[in-house]
Amino acid sequence: MRRRSLLAGLTAGLAATGSPALAAGPGTGGRRVLHVRPGDSVQAAVDAVPGPGWTIVVHPGTYREVVAVPAGKADLTLRGASRDPRAAVLVYDNANGTKRPDGTTYGTAGSATFTSAAPGLTVRGLTLANDWLRADHPGVTGTQAVAAYVTGDRSRFYDVRFLAHQDTLFADTTALDAFDRQYYHRCHIEGDVDFVFGRARAVFDDCRFHTLRRDVAFTPKGMVFAPATARANPYGFLAVRGRFTSGAEDAAYKLARPWVPSYETTAWPSLVVRDSWIGPGIDPAAPYTDMREAHPWQTMRFREYGNAGPGAVISEPDNRPQLTPAEAAVHTRRTYLGDWRPYARA
Repeated sequence: MRRRSLLAGLTAGLAATGSPALAAGPGTGGRRVLHVRPGDSVQAAVDAVPGPGWTIVVHPGTYREVVAVPAGKADLTLRGASRDPRAAVLVYDNANGTKRPDGTTYGTAGSATFTSAAPGLTVRGLTLANDWLRADHPGVTGTQAVAAYVTGDRSRFYDVRFLAHQDTLFADTTALDAFDRQYYHRCHIEGDVDFVFGRARAVFDDCRFHTLRRDVAFTPKGMVFAPATARANPYGFLAVRGRFTSGAEDAAYKLARPWVPSYETTAWPSLVVRDSWIGPGIDPAAPYTDMREAHPWQTMRFREYGNAGPGAVISEPDNRPQLTPAEAAVHTRRTYLGDWRPYARA
């Protein structure tokens, strides 16, 4: 009886806010479910969730809005109703330099289409995109335009597409001294400059990283990773069994550069790419570069192991630091994620 009254009250409240198509109902495994359909607001559904353990099912369509999941919405699941992640698209077009109504700019994190600070978040089978384009805004210098800004421990993404150009996926932590864990399985992440960045302890398992064609004269065209791992954190980004593909010319991109933020100058960026196929879009002779001269990449925790493909060729060993077999045995999903094992449910 209590469950029925809760669902009835929630449905009535949603209708009162102008989202009459939103429907609440019981789900499997004891979870409670909200359905979002075209014409509804995903944010309205997030706001309506009264506590942990809810699932929001997003039906096929394009939802042009900004969505923020606050820390209090723990253990929330957002999933596409279709098995095709292209069917349900959450998209918006703010950039770092986009003006707010009060005249200030959004900043990098504030530009995100999707933001979550909730622990235990699960996202499955959706597209999260930021379609802001430099060419449409020639006067804007803050061109970072984030598709997803994720903090909070135990955040996991399965079969999710992250689409943008600069700073696509901001995989970060709730605080400078937090080692929040994130897991990405069979995700597609594309962009051009630093399009996977932040200080989270993040595992990218069987993901595709796709570099975009850029109409610029200089090389490199951009970089895939820009980790900003805290010095106290023993592990940063781990890409395992991944694929690195490109829409640009051969050797146009770098695999990574270290990001040492001005607000955390002690950061010691960490990245391991292992057991992956690296295509010709990555410069095999010099796959790493500096973001700032004061923080050369050679002093960072950048390593590779067991990679293949034309972009993984080792011509200058000093330019491609490798793990030893003993070190590789430590850099695994289990080590990075500890007692949390989201890969067991992938």
